[in-house]
Amino acid sequence: MLYPLSAGRQKALQYIESKLKMQKYRSRKLKLRDVLEITPESVNNWTPQTTEDLPWHFLRKLMALNAMARSTKLEHRALGDQTLIMDKEELGIHEHFFFLSDTDTSDCLNPLDVLCAVLLCSDSFLQQEILSKMSMCQFALPLLLPALDTPKCTLLLWAMRDIVRKWRPHSLAESRGFREESLVLTSMPTISFVRLGSCSFSKSKLLNEVLSPSQQHHNFFIHQDMESGNVPREIADGLVEISWYFPGGRENSDLFPEPIAVTNLRGDIESHWLQFSFLTQVSSAVFIVTESINERQYALLSSLQGSDTKYYFIFNNQAATSKETIGFLKKLAPGLKLNNSHVLQKGRATNQAAYVKTLQSAIAGIMKSSPKRVSIEAMAETAHQLGIQVDEENKKCQRASEYAKEITVHIKDVAKYKREKLRLQGETWKNLAEVEKELCQMRKQGNIPLEKYKSQLKEKLIDLRVQQHEHDLTDGLTTFITGLGLLPPEEKRYFLKWMKFDLDHIARENLSKLRDQYKEKCKNSKDDPQMFAELDKLISASSLGVEHFMRELGQFYEAEHAMVKEGKMAESQRQFIHLPGIAADLMLEGFPMELIDGDVSNIPLQWVTDVLTQLHAKLGGRSRMLVLTVLGVQSTGKSTLLNTMFGLQFAVSSGRCTRGAFMLLIKVSKNFQQELGCDFILVIDTEGLKAPELAKLEDSYQHDNELATLVVGLSDITIVNMAMENATEMKDILQIVVHAFLRMEEIGQKANCQFVHQNVSDVSAHEQNMRDRKHLLEQLNEMTKAAANMEKKGREMTFSDIMDYDLEKHNWYIPALWHGVPPMAPVNVGYSEKVYELKKYLFEFLKGCLQNRSPKNIPQFLEWVRSLWKAVKHENFIFSFRNSLVAEAYNQLSVNYAEWEWGFRKMMHLWVSEKETFIQNQPPDKLDTNVLIRLQNKAQVKLMKESEKILDHLEQYFESGAANLHLIEKYKEDFRRSATGLRNELESYSFSKLEEAIEIRKGQHKTDAVLSVYKRKIEEKVDRLLNHCRKRKCKLNNDEQEREFETMWTETLGELSLIPLLKRNIDEEMALHLRRDLENKGSAVWQMLQDAKSLPTYTTQNFKMKKEYLDLSMFQSLKTFVSAVKERFTQECWHKTEALATSLIDECNSYTEKKANDKADYDETYCRELLRMINEQLQQVNVQDLHISACFEVDLKLLILGDAARAFQKMHEEFITENDPLERLGKLKPQYLSTFKSLYLEKDECQDRAWNFCDQCLRPALVDYVNKRLGTEIVDDILSSEQSADYSTRSFFQFFVLKKLLEENESNSYLQYTRNYVHFIKTQIQKHVLKRYREKASLGDLEKRIFSTIISKLRDVLKNSTGVKTKTVSSFLDNFCDKLQQDLVIPKESLEVILFKNTASADQFSAFIEQFIPELEKQVLSTFENLEIESKLSKLAVKPQDAIFKQVFGCGKQCPFCRVPCDAGAPVHEEHFAKVHRPQGLGRYQWNETSRLVSDICSSSVASNLSFRCAETKGEFYPYKDYRKYFPDWRIQPDSSITASDYWKFVFKEFNHQFAEEFHALPADLPDDWYKITKEQALASLNEAYTLK
Repeated sequence: MLYPLSAGRQKALQYIESKLKMQKYRSRKLKLRDVLEITPESVNNWTPQTTEDLPWHFLRKLMALNAMARSTKLEHRALGDQTLIMDKEELGIHEHFFFLSDTDTSDCLNPLDVLCAVLLCSDSFLQQEILSKMSMCQFALPLLLPALDTPKCTLLLWAMRDIVRKWRPHSLAESRGFREESLVLTSMPTISFVRLGSCSFSKSKLLNEVLSPSQQHHNFFIHQDMESGNVPREIADGLVEISWYFPGGRENSDLFPEPIAVTNLRGDIESHWLQFSFLTQVSSAVFIVTESINERQYALLSSLQGSDTKYYFIFNNQAATSKETIGFLKKLAPGLKLNNSHVLQKGRATNQAAYVKTLQSAIAGIMKSSPKRVSIEAMAETAHQLGIQVDEENKKCQRASEYAKEITVHIKDVAKYKREKLRLQGETWKNLAEVEKELCQMRKQGNIPLEKYKSQLKEKLIDLRVQQHEHDLTDGLTTFITGLGLLPPEEKRYFLKWMKFDLDHIARENLSKLRDQYKEKCKNSKDDPQMFAELDKLISASSLGVEHFMRELGQFYEAEHAMVKEGKMAESQRQFIHLPGIAADLMLEGFPMELIDGDVSNIPLQWVTDVLTQLHAKLGGRSRMLVLTVLGVQSTGKSTLLNTMFGLQFAVSSGRCTRGAFMLLIKVSKNFQQELGCDFILVIDTEGLKAPELAKLEDSYQHDNELATLVVGLSDITIVNMAMENATEMKDILQIVVHAFLRMEEIGQKANCQFVHQNVSDVSAHEQNMRDRKHLLEQLNEMTKAAANMEKKGREMTFSDIMDYDLEKHNWYIPALWHGVPPMAPVNVGYSEKVYELKKYLFEFLKGCLQNRSPKNIPQFLEWVRSLWKAVKHENFIFSFRNSLVAEAYNQLSVNYAEWEWGFRKMMHLWVSEKETFIQNQPPDKLDTNVLIRLQNKAQVKLMKESEKILDHLEQYFESGAANLHLIEKYKEDFRRSATGLRNELESYSFSKLEEAIEIRKGQHKTDAVLSVYKRKIEEKVDRLLNHCRKRKCKLNNDEQEREFETMWTETLGELSLIPLLKRNIDEEMALHLRRDLENKGSAVWQMLQDAKSLPTYTTQNFKMKKEYLDLSMFQSLKTFVSAVKERFTQECWHKTEALATSLIDECNSYTEKKANDKADYDETYCRELLRMINEQLQQVNVQDLHISACFEVDLKLLILGDAARAFQKMHEEFITENDPLERLGKLKPQYLSTFKSLYLEKDECQDRAWNFCDQCLRPALVDYVNKRLGTEIVDDILSSEQSADYSTRSFFQFFVLKKLLEENESNSYLQYTRNYVHFIKTQIQKHVLKRYREKASLGDLEKRIFSTIISKLRDVLKNSTGVKTKTVSSFLDNFCDKLQQDLVIPKESLEVILFKNTASADQFSAFIEQFIPELEKQVLSTFENLEIESKLSKLAVKPQDAIFKQVFGCGKQCPFCRVPCDAGAPVHEEHFAKVHRPQGLGRYQWNETSRLVSDICSSSVASNLSFRCAETKGEFYPYKDYRKYFPDWRIQPDSSITASDYWKFVFKEFNHQFAEEFHALPADLPDDWYKITKEQALASLNEAYTLK
C-alpha cells in the first residue's frame, strides 16, 4: 500500500524551510566546509534567537560534540527584562493567569523536523559527518528519511559508512579481545518499534529506558517530555531512526551479550506502510505499540502472515478490557505465530522499572533464539525490492566505488601489498632519509676525507633516487592517479571516501588477525623474541590509508624531480608534474596532507614545497595563515580534541600506527579575516609520539624529538595534550617539547604554549591543581635547564625564557570525553564546553597577537619548513673550516671574486665620471628632476647588468670544475650576498655622485648668469671701442691699443654693479650645530662648550687619552672589586676607548677630505653627517660598556669638527675665488684684448683663436679627463703588477703584511699593527703607492695611455666634422662639444670669448686645431711631469689607496680576545673567523693577580675548561666554551695543527718586553719551547696557516 507525497506534506516542507530560511540550500546543498569555516559565530557562544538560527545551532553544537545539539529552544531577546517587569507587577492574581498555556509551541520546532530539514539541505559528505557526530553523541540516527523531495523515502546507507564502532561481545570477555567494525557492515539482530493508532505513553521514552544501562540514563531518541519534543512534527513523520546497543564485555552490567540494533518509526504504521513493510522484512522482531485493534487495523496486520519476523504487541492498560482487541489478536495468533509471551501489557500500577526489565528480557529472549542478522548494507537489497531509494545509489557514487574497488580488491595482506605495490616508500625511502641526515651530521665518516665522504653520500642519494625512478607505476597507483586527476570534484571526493572505507576495512581485518596471532604466541611464552619483533614490525606496517598512496605519489614526484635536477631526464619528459596541483586541490577540499613522514622521520621537501606553492597559486596569493599544532602522547585524545574544536577528521588509518605530522586547512570566513588577520588556520596534528607500538623501533626518541622541533617551530600556538593518567609518558613528551622550544628560541621564534590536561572533571580542578601546575612548571624549568646544557646554551634558562607561557592562563583542565563507560557512553557535555572555552581563548589570543606578529603566508611557511628542517638535520654538526683543501678552494674563489668586484667598481667609476662630465656640459635649465631620474634609471640598469654578470661568473666558476669546489659550496651564498651588497653600495655611490654633480652645476649657474650679463656688456664696449678706433685718422700702435682697451675695461667695470659672492664663517656655523647636538646633555657639558675655544684651534693630531674620559663610578659601588681587577678594567676600557677615538677620527677625517676635494661649496649637511657618524658609534652597545664620560664626547667632537672647520673654510673660499664673477671676468681679459687687437689690425685671427681654443678650453678639459681616470688606472696597474697576488684578496694581503712585518722584524711596526690595525693598513697601502710611482716614468706611461685614448677620439671628431657642412666656427664648435660631451668639460666662458666676432672658416679653424694637437699634448704631459706624486694623488677622482683598501681590508672586525682581524674572503659574511689566532696578550689581556700579559691562545682556550672576564661580561667570570653568548658572530675554531700559531709565538717572544711596556703590564711568562722557534719556522707556520706552501 503506497502513499504518494501529499500536497499537505509538500506544504509542510515549505513551511519548515521558510521558518529555517533553508530554501537556498535545496539546490546548492550545504557542504562540510561551509560548516567548518571559521566565522565570528563559531567562536562566540551564542544561543538561537529565531527559528532561522536553529540549523546552524544544531550543526555547530553537533560538530563540537555537544550533547545539547538537538535542543531547539529559542532565547527571546526581551527575556532579559522579564525579572524587572515581574518586580514591578502589582500584587494579586488575575483570572486570565489560568488560561496561559504552559506548552506554548507556536514559534518552536520539533528537533526531528530540524534534523530532517538539515539533512535534506546537506550534500552527502556533510550528511556523513552529521551522522558520525550524532553517533559519537549516542543520538539515534535517521535510517529512513521520509519522502520529502523524493517520491519515496530514502535509506541513509552512505551517510552511515564513516561510523566505526568497537565492542566486546561476551564470547570474548575472558580473552579481553574486542571487535572493531564499520557499522554498516556489522550484521546483528534488528528490533523495530512501531505505533499502531494512537498511544498514551511515549514509545521513544520507553526505548531510551530499555537501551540505557542502569545508573546511566541517556536519551537516544527524542521524546515528548524532552525540550521541544512535544512540538507537533511537521515533516518528520515517516522517519525511521535507528540506535544500537553494544556490550562492553561486562556480564554483570551489560544489558545484552551481543550487539543489537533498535529502530523506531515516527508516526502511525497505517500512514507509513512502506516504511513498516521495510522494517518487517529486515527486523528479527517488531514490537507494535497500540491502545487497541479495530477492523481496519486487523485487515492491515493480516497481510503480514507468513513472515519469519516475530511480532510483539505492547498494550496500555485500557486495551486489555476491549473484547474486540482480544478477538482480533486471537485471529492473528496463528498467522503471526503469537503466544502469551508476545503480548506485553503495561497497566497503571505496573512499575516502570519492572516493565522495562520485562521488555529487556523479551529482547534477550529473541537474541537467544538465533534471530536473523542483517547489516545496514544488506538492508539496501530489501529497500530495492520495495522501491525505497538508497542514498549511495547515484551514478557518481557508484562510479567512484568501482574505481576504488579496482585498487582495493587486490589487497589481502597489507604488509605484503605495501612491500610489493608501494615500493618507493619502503626501504629505499628509509635509506634516502638516513643518507640525507648523514650528509648533515657526518656521524659515520670514519677515516674518509670529509668532502669525499659527502660526495659519496650525494652519489648514494642519486642512486637511491634512480632506483626509485626505475620503478613503474603499479596498476593500483595508475587507477589512483586517474581517480584523483580525471574524476570531477564530487566524484573524486566519493572516490577518496570509498578508498578510505575499503582500506580501513582491510587494515582492520589484517590487524585483527595479527593481534590474534600475537595473543597465541604470548600464551606460549617460550617462543623466540625474534618472532615477537617480527610480529611487532608487521603490526606497525599493517596500517594502510589514502595517505600511503599520496606518500607514494610524492616519492614518484621527488624521484622524477631529482632526475631532472641531475640532468638525467629532460623537463619535457616529466609525467608527474601535475601531481602537486592535484594534491593542492585536495587540501582546498579539506583533506589532510602529510607534512612529515613519521615512519622514516623525513620530509619529502620538494613534494611539500611544490604542493603548497600550487596551493598558494590557486588561492591567488591570498594565503595568510595562523598555524596551530597539537602535540601529545599517542592515544591521549589529540585527534578528538581537534575534531571537537574544529570538526576535523585527520587521516588516521585504522590501527593507529601512523606517525608523522599532517596538516589541514580551515578557511576563515571573509567577514572574520580582517579581525583575525588571516585567510586560513593551518592545523598540524602529530601522530605517533611515544606510541607504544613504535617505541621499540630504533631511533624512536630522536624521531619524536625531530618531529616536535619541526612542528613547534612552525606554529603560532602549540597545544600540548596530556592525559593525567600517563604521568611518565607526560614527562617524556614534556622533555621532547622543551628541546623543541629551546631550539626555536635560538632562532628567535617564541611561540605560545597551551597545556591541556585531559580526564580531569572536578569543578574545583583549576584550584585543586594549583600545586600540580606549580610542580609542572618546576619540572619544565628543570627540563629546560637540562636541555640547555645538552644543547650547549651558555646561560641559565627557565621555561618562560623559551616560551610565552603563563601558569594560570595557559593550563586547561578538560573532563573525560565519555560520560560513563564506553561503548554505550555518550559524550560528556563538560568536555565539549571546556574545549569550546579553549577554542574561544585561542582565537582571542590570536587576535591579540596581531599587533606584534603578522601571519605567515605559504611562501613564508615553506621558508620556515625548509630552514627548520635544515636545522633539525644539522643537529650536532659544525662545519670545520680547517681543511686545507677547503681553504685553498676558498682562497681561489676569493681571488676571482676580487677581480670581478674591481671590474664592477672600475666600470661604475668610469660611468659616473662620464655622466658627471655630461652634467657639467648641460645648460642648467635642462637639469630638471627628470634628468636625475633618467640618469638614476640608467645607473640601475647598468648596476643590475653588472651585478648579474658577477652572479653569472660565480655560477660559471662553480660549474667550471676547478679543484675542490664542492668543498666550498657552503660559501657560495656569502659571495652572492657580497655581490648584492656591492651593488647596493655602488648604487648609493652613483646616485650621490649624480646628485652632487647636478647641485654643483646648478650652483655654478647663478654665477654663470651674472657673468653672462657682464660679458655681454664687455663685448658691447669692445665693439664700440673697435668702431671708435677705426674712425680715427691715425693708426694706433700696440701700446696705444692696450691703453685704449684698459681705459674701456676700467670704465665698464665701474659701470657694472658688481656683487661679490658672500663669504661665510664656516667654523661659527659648525659650532652652532655642535651646541644643538649637545644641548640635552646637561649643564656640565654646556659649561665645557662655554669654555671651549674657537673650532679651528682644535686638531685631532693633539688627541691624547685622559683619565676624565672614563666614568669609573661603577667600580666605586662594587666593593668586591680588588684594586688589581679595577686597574685591569680601567686599562681595558682605556685602550678600547683610545682605539674607538682613533677609528672615529680616521673615518671622519676621510669623509672631510673627500668632501673638501669636491668642487662644490660647503653645505651644512656635511657637519650634520659628521655628528651623526660620531653619535652612531657612541650609541653602540659595546661602546656603552666602556663607561665613557661626557667629557670624551665633547673633546672628540671639538677635535674632529676643528679639523673639518678648517678644511671646509678653505674649500668655501676656493669655491668663491673660482666662481666669483669679477675673478672669472678678469681671467677672460687677455682673450678679449687679443681679440680686440686682431680685429683692429684686421689680420687673420683664425690661427690665434684656434690656439686659444686649444690652450684655454681643451687643456683644462684634458687635465680634468686624466685626473678622472688615472686613479682607476693606478689600481689596475697595481692589481696586474708582479705584486698583484699580494693585493688580490683579503687573505693574501694579510699574509703579505705579516710576512713583511716578519722580514722587517721591528717592534715598532708590530706595535702599530696591533695598536691601530686600520690606520696601519691604510699607511702601508699609501706607502706602497708612493714608492711605486715615485719614479715619474711608470706613472707617466699610465698618463700617456689615458691621454692617447682621448687624443685619438679628439682626432676622430675633427676628422668627421670636416665632412659635415658647418659654415661657421660656432656651429663647428657646437658639434665638436656635443660629440665629446661625455668625455670633456669645456669651459663655456672661454669658448664664448673665442666665438666673439669670429668670422673664420670652420674647416680652417678645425685644421689649425689638428695642427696644434701635438703641442697641446706636450704641454699637458709636461704639466703632469712637473707635479709631485702626492699632489697628483690628491687631485684624483678615485683615490687608488682607498680603492685598494676596500679591496683587501675585509670587514675589519677583530677577535674579541687576541684582536686578530677577521679573514673571511667574502665582503659580506655571517660569521667572523681567523686563519690563525695569536696570544691574548697581544689583545692587551693580562692576568689580574700578576699583571703579566696572557700567553694563552684563544683557539686553544675555547676548547678548554678555563674562564674569562672582560668589559662585556661586566667583570663576571664566564667559561671560554660558551664565549658565543657574548661574541655570537665570532667562530673561533681549534688550530689546524700544532705548529699553526708559531708565527705569533715567535713575535711574542721577540718583543715580549716592548708589548708589556706599551700595554702597561709585566712581560708574559712564556713556555720554554717558544724560545726555540726560529724566524724560518715562524714563516713556515705563516705559510701553513694561509695554505701557501
